[in-house]
Amino acid sequence: METIIKKIDIHSKKPEDFSKAAYILQQGGLVAFPTETVYGLGADGLNKEAAKKIYYAKGRPSDNPLILHIADKDALDVLAIDVPKNAKKLAEKFWPGPLTIILKKSIQVPKETTGGLNTVAIRMPAHPLALELIRRSHVFIAAPSANTSGRPSPTCASHVFEDLNGKIDMILDGGSVEIGIESTIIDMTSEIPMILRPGFITREMIEKEIGTVSYDRVVLLEKPDTHILPKAPGMKYRHYAPKGNLCIIEGKMEQVIDYISCNVHKKILQGNRVGIIATEETKEQYKEGIVKTIGSRKDEKTILQGLYSVLREFDSLKVEYIYSESFSEGEHGQAIMNRLLKAAGYQKEKI
Repeated sequence: METIIKKIDIHSKKPEDFSKAAYILQQGGLVAFPTETVYGLGADGLNKEAAKKIYYAKGRPSDNPLILHIADKDALDVLAIDVPKNAKKLAEKFWPGPLTIILKKSIQVPKETTGGLNTVAIRMPAHPLALELIRRSHVFIAAPSANTSGRPSPTCASHVFEDLNGKIDMILDGGSVEIGIESTIIDMTSEIPMILRPGFITREMIEKEIGTVSYDRVVLLEKPDTHILPKAPGMKYRHYAPKGNLCIIEGKMEQVIDYISCNVHKKILQGNRVGIIATEETKEQYKEGIVKTIGSRKDEKTILQGLYSVLREFDSLKVEYIYSESFSEGEHGQAIMNRLLKAAGYQKEKI
């Protein structure tokens, strides 16, 4: 299969910019496209054969649910049943935006899309190209991240091409994404709404709208649990992982820098290529290894935006060992650490 790449202006609404991609989706094909979070790999979410193609192209386990992307809030009543008032309240507040809501699925949604579950994950993306593609294709687009399963999620079209060239029909290149990590996922079918994956929309932001919210225990785990049934994307399997061995170092910053520097020196003496995930504030303090700046602690958004790109850069440099500072502090610390821990296979050292 030859993968078509079409560069498109982020604010384009020209029919000709979307006609080919819309046709591919209508015919059961696969199109990668930008959202405000990461690039998604889209197919017609109500077409079970199209949904199967997503799993095949990504090498994704079939029990890992997909998220349905919509362009109109009224779609909730088509795709879900027994939609609680608080779910509609969250949709009014945060849609379009990086919040995925889990509800009881309607009969129209095939279990091939939901990973065999009786629930469905739904969100309305805030990216203008994503919304335009949904509208022009006239399908509800099932779309996980557009990468090989387990790899760092794609934040630009070149990342998608690197992983999926020849496996999918088309890539819409809308430039780099704005946020850089996947959406927050909240389960509205439980008695107390439950966050299954942290993201840009925080627990505090949600509780301000609907009151008490809990976390699924998987979010709080610091080691993998392969026995769980994933209720949402990214809950069970290792994700976002670079090819090198990644370890997170947690503690007082001075001690973290000393510990990383010492271990980097040892690994280099053993003949290894070693990388360091640092920040603008600390990068000059590392004298050895391949130092990559993830962003600035003074602006957490830069850390969100830089995470996956840095992990992919280390892959391109054939780095064998990576040491990362911890990012547990701050408004989005939990979301950042959720991705880093999974990328590291839960390897973390407290000093």
